[in-house]
This record gives sequence, structure tokens and C-alpha cells, in this order.
Amino acid sequence: MMEGMSGMMAGMGLVWLLLLAVLVLVAAALVKYLFFSGRK
Repeated sequence: MMEGMSGMMAGMGLVWLLLLAVLVLVAAALVKYLFFSGRK
């Protein structure tokens, strides 16, 4: 039971890391788009 819980916790950690990475990339792309489109 403990092994299953630790595995689930590790899985959730990986999911959160992936979500954070995606959010950071989307935020960076949005900032670049806004800045470059605003300069024209």
C-alpha cells in the first residue's frame, strides 16, 4: 500500500512539473507575441 502511494505521489509530481513547464512556455510565448506585435 505504501509503495502504491509513493508511486502515485511521484506521478503527481511529474504531472505538476509538466504543467508548470507548459505554463511557463505559454507565458513566454504570450509575452513575446504581445511585445513583438505591439512594436509594429
